[in-house]
Amino acid sequence: MNTPNMLTDLIEHLGKLPGLGEKSAERIAFSLLKAPKEFTQSLCKSIANLKNIKYCPRCFNFTADNGMCSICDNIYRDKSVICVVEEISDLWVLEQTGAYKGLYHVLGGRIAPLENTGPDNLTIRQLLEKIRNGNGIREVILATNHTFEGDATAAYIQDKLRGAKVELSRLARGIPSGNKIETVSRLILTDALRDRKMFNPRNS
Repeated sequence: MNTPNMLTDLIEHLGKLPGLGEKSAERIAFSLLKAPKEFTQSLCKSIANLKNIKYCPRCFNFTADNGMCSICDNIYRDKSVICVVEEISDLWVLEQTGAYKGLYHVLGGRIAPLENTGPDNLTIRQLLEKIRNGNGIREVILATNHTFEGDATAAYIQDKLRGAKVELSRLARGIPSGNKIETVSRLILTDALRDRKMFNPRNS
């Protein structure tokens, strides 16, 4: 079947997005083809504006300007607790539970040697500096995904924090092994936060 190059190009680009196969990409492309011109123009503008998004210098969440994000800048958040997540999408999902009132730290991924991603490719160094500089932090929640790479990343951070004067906890295994935070229900996430497992580097 002959397909206009512009449509084929769009389908190929959509098909490269996580979770979208060829059929899903085709459905989205044809839906956009039938959508009003104003909608597609607005969508294109929103996508282009993504590259203008800044990152919070404290937690690496998205922020509208060069300052801190709305979470770090919120005087009502518990600044003595930091929840460490792999991606910003994990942060967003945890926020939606309403069960967590502390701060976050986004690693920007997880340690994955097969993908050539090591500790130096993540924001682990900034996390360790933040904790060791003594900012009143009493607990660090390791909320990396319960996958092989996520567990390895949590273990690496735990080892680096050995001897640090903070409590260290891990999200409870209420999250099914192999699942990612962004795919888990809010109820399960809320239970995982409340029943998180405590480590204790101070007594190691």
